[in-house]
Amino acid sequence: MENKRRIFLKKIGLAGAATAVAPAVFAEAPSMKTFQLNRRYGSSSEKTIRLALIGAGIMGTEDLNTALRHDNVEVTTVCDLYEGRLESAKKKWGDHLFLTKDHQEVLKRKDVDAVIIGTPDHWHKQISIDALNAGKHVYCEKPMVHSVKEGHEVINAWKKSGKVFVVGSQGISSLGNEKAKELLAEGVIGDINYAEGFWARHSPEGAWQYVIPGDASEKNVDWKRYISNTKDRPFDPIRFFRWRNYLDYGTGMSGDLFVHLFTSLHYITNSLGPDKISAMGGLRYWKDGREVPDILLGMFQYPESEQHPGFNLSLRCNFVDGTSGSTYLKIVGSKGSMDVKWDEIVVKTNKQASSGDPFLEEQAKMLQGGNDRKKILPPSEMVYKVEAGYKGAHYDHFGNFFRAIRENGTVAEDPVFGFRAAAPALLCNDSYFQDKFINWDPVNMKLV
Repeated sequence: MENKRRIFLKKIGLAGAATAVAPAVFAEAPSMKTFQLNRRYGSSSEKTIRLALIGAGIMGTEDLNTALRHDNVEVTTVCDLYEGRLESAKKKWGDHLFLTKDHQEVLKRKDVDAVIIGTPDHWHKQISIDALNAGKHVYCEKPMVHSVKEGHEVINAWKKSGKVFVVGSQGISSLGNEKAKELLAEGVIGDINYAEGFWARHSPEGAWQYVIPGDASEKNVDWKRYISNTKDRPFDPIRFFRWRNYLDYGTGMSGDLFVHLFTSLHYITNSLGPDKISAMGGLRYWKDGREVPDILLGMFQYPESEQHPGFNLSLRCNFVDGTSGSTYLKIVGSKGSMDVKWDEIVVKTNKQASSGDPFLEEQAKMLQGGNDRKKILPPSEMVYKVEAGYKGAHYDHFGNFFRAIRENGTVAEDPVFGFRAAAPALLCNDSYFQDKFINWDPVNMKLV
């Protein structure tokens, strides 16, 4: 296994670090380090990228606001099925905007270079394919697709188009993820054998009890278009504005939040994904008519591969958390562990000053000839923090997208990566509702 890890290190250009890992990296270092600040993504001389926003809800609005913080980026078009959001768009981003409820009208426009897709999940696939076929670059919110059967359709359309496509799990572009990837490759925590992630919320907004506008009606919501690719139903403002709670439109807790954890884990470990998936949970508190659980536990088996040893992953999500919630990803190895956040890494090792076991300490003294002189030990905990002034993962994710467009380059979270992160999250739902293990081929990205 050690030889396999060295081959991996060599492949990513870190073979030289393999002989200077774990103890040395801590022994000469303070217990706190800061790492790289913001990148530069453009200059005033570069061509302006013209954006369209399709889906101007909470996340779509946040995406566009972040995108517009970059130089030489402007918005020309906004599309949404609720007129209230279109009216709000003019107040936020200007009277010059072309406004529509039809995404096909967006894709016909010559003043649109790239689209941000912030719609409910059940429209991600079709709008992504339509945009790529129209020659537009795409930023699509996670999860990339609504079901695993849609994944290869998007991948094939992307490959054919030659356009840049990035999935919006922005943590992948964080300095925290990048530092964790570097530390794991250097062998700081040894070989990975286990990982776990947790995401908790409790407030109504956090648990998808989104505000429903008082004026919402079929007069200002294009309900027919909204449900045109799902089951026909009478107009229901709850299903429109609180769409994450319903399987026709959303992908539950796993599609909303597990996918972030898969994205970070796969990026840090270079993993292609698990081969066995299981889930259980329940609806414990938010009994508001929703179809999906508010407690979800997922267990995943990652096979040994060229990229990493075999390991297990445990993910948990809780919308009934009276402590107001927390989020983390922990990666555990043979020499230590890493707690990974987007702006901080905490590395813990098992190097302790005392074992606490008198027998073992006496044995150690005997081996040293009775010499009980104390030694200088490396710290058992190292904290890496980003420098003050960091603009954040969301900003950097758009920066990487814009740089790839301008330089005809690539992004880390392209549709292949995005599907490999989305698939195990979506299959959690299948495991939960079908009450069975799901077998997945992470290499060929298909059910077994």
